[in-house]
Amino acid sequence: MPQACLTLVAMITLGVSLSGQAQTLAPIAEVSLSSAKFPDMTSIAAQFSPTVVNISVRGTRKVSTGSDLSANNGADAQGSHEDDAMSGFLRDFQQRFGGLPPQLQLPVRGEGSGFIVSPDGVILTNAHVVSDAEEVVVKLTDRREFIAKVLGSDKLTDIAVLKIDASHLKVAPISTPSPLQVGEWVLAIGSPYGFESSVTAGVISATRRSLPGDGAVPFIQTDAAINPGNSGGPLINMRGEVVGINSQIYSRTGGYQGLSFAIPIDVAQQIEQQILSTGKVRHAKLGVAVQDVNQTLAESFKLDKPAGALISDVDKDSAASRAGLAIGDVVLAINGRPIEFAGDLSANVSLAQPGEQVQLVIWHKGARSTLHVLLGDATAQSDKPQAANATEPNPVDRLGLLLSKKKSGEGSGPGVDSGLLIEGVAGAAERAGVQPGDRLLAIDGQMVTTVAQAGAAADHAGKSVALLVERDGMKIYVPLRLV
Repeated sequence: MPQACLTLVAMITLGVSLSGQAQTLAPIAEVSLSSAKFPDMTSIAAQFSPTVVNISVRGTRKVSTGSDLSANNGADAQGSHEDDAMSGFLRDFQQRFGGLPPQLQLPVRGEGSGFIVSPDGVILTNAHVVSDAEEVVVKLTDRREFIAKVLGSDKLTDIAVLKIDASHLKVAPISTPSPLQVGEWVLAIGSPYGFESSVTAGVISATRRSLPGDGAVPFIQTDAAINPGNSGGPLINMRGEVVGINSQIYSRTGGYQGLSFAIPIDVAQQIEQQILSTGKVRHAKLGVAVQDVNQTLAESFKLDKPAGALISDVDKDSAASRAGLAIGDVVLAINGRPIEFAGDLSANVSLAQPGEQVQLVIWHKGARSTLHVLLGDATAQSDKPQAANATEPNPVDRLGLLLSKKKSGEGSGPGVDSGLLIEGVAGAAERAGVQPGDRLLAIDGQMVTTVAQAGAAADHAGKSVALLVERDGMKIYVPLRLV
């Protein structure tokens, strides 16, 4: 195939010379841009296709006949759309005619993908592919079928390990992949909608992507076409390395819309090793809620740039509270690795082991400090303190808040008993998205117990201020720009 070439010539024309004669200068710069050669994916597809398997599951799922919809157990068990539709139908039936129990066990079938990681039949896939499965059937590219045993699964990282009774199988070569670069080509293989051994291609759109509810995984984002049935299949770079396991898509239709997410292969391997050695997976816990730091929050906390994980809540009797971490601290690094986004901290902690000691560099009250934290177990539970008493509402005009000391339900962590209920918003608070019913806990890291304290803190604030509020049981920092 001939290689196309585009030559750009930059020229400068001088309108009138000093002598009054029009002159044109010769070309002064020439840049040759050769069109990039597309990678040859045929050899990679031929190498990996025999290692990718189709997974069919049969089982049952609980569907609510009451007001609560059933939980989404993964797109590859036909997604949540059918569950929601069935729940709605059963709920309407219950309301009209009655006679149904609160929940029904309905048969379900689903399909997904996986890939072989050892010649004796060990297979990696997604946990949601085999969730609630009573029977798992693995079909190889040579049409042989096996009943698979689920050796273990981990919902937090969405990784499962299967085993089939086979030998001398072709294995997907897995090694430590080269660092991913945004824009590099990748290839995905799987069984979208049951179409086995389908190959799609795209590029890496982003790395270390955090998704809601998935803080344990720094996802790889790609625009390779991924659809229901692809989950559990490999994502492969052009060096023939498995870089991830295709797991999720963002879609308003249930199908591919250009936003696909894969679990990094090093995360999957950590989970695989734990399952193969112990049959279960353990995750560490720091005991904090965190959020990203934007420019306004960085200014409020006197940080030189918007980076790190801002602590918006600390669990009682947690590893964090024992180490001295406080609401308003910003974690800048863990074990020497910089924390750019809140998800970086969550991923590093959840993939560590309970009892492991980590070193945190934090920003505490305007200064850097170092803490050593002995991580807890992710299964630990924290206590819930009681809410506050009621008083009449009072305004804090500069912030645009109408505050009172009324009960707003249960909260968690320090500051709930002394917090203030937000009964109305205007001005800066309304522009920032503060909502009536939120509970104000702190202003610029200082806990507030009275409306007078809130007013004094607002009067002394600069052009930006960080409010710690509790909303629906969660604590978040809301940055306000003051005029």
